[in-house]
Amino acid sequence: MTSTNSLFDIIGPIMIGPSSSHTAGAVRLGALARAISGAQPTQARIGLVGSFAATGAGHGTRLALVAGLLGMSCDDERIADAFQIAAQQGLNFEFYESELEGAHPNTAILDLSSPEKPDIRVIGSSVGGGNVLVTQIDDYEVETDGALPLLVVSHNDLPGVINAVSGVLADAGINIAGMRVSRESRGEKALMLIEMDSLPTEEVAARVRTLKHVRHARIVCAV
Repeated sequence: MTSTNSLFDIIGPIMIGPSSSHTAGAVRLGALARAISGAQPTQARIGLVGSFAATGAGHGTRLALVAGLLGMSCDDERIADAFQIAAQQGLNFEFYESELEGAHPNTAILDLSSPEKPDIRVIGSSVGGGNVLVTQIDDYEVETDGALPLLVVSHNDLPGVINAVSGVLADAGINIAGMRVSRESRGEKALMLIEMDSLPTEEVAARVRTLKHVRHARIVCAV
């Protein structure tokens, strides 16, 4: 039988810190939340759920989440100084313990603010081996691990919008690897997350923004 496991799956990520789940995964989760928000946050209110709340202090989870919000990777030697660097870069943060029914034990709720972007809530989990899964953006249920580039499209839930967005990507030679659409209710606002095999140019996102019934679109690089 041929194994499909990668070297990453077998030995885990190259990282700074004692735990792939509580440290490396937390860095990636913070970095993915930052990428989804589209800006360096200046305010972050972070809820810790389950094991993140119970044992995260000893594993450096809080430092790791802040490091990710600052754009660091899981092998960055500055992770231990993330709180001081956040103060220098104008990122104010606070932590609190929370509960979410049915949530993965290593879950964080990240409410992020920045002057140039709307406030955003990202909920995600560190699922082991440095891997993460974002399950909510604002009020929308999503599912993305940040391993592929994303196109995040806010739009009205009306016929033809998904086809129009897909057409723009096809015209640009971008292959869609996966898609998930969540909506507030029928005919109201919706959120489309498209995973792609290659990173589109900003011109592609600009074309999507011109489509009828599209409210906003932004590219999220893989983390």
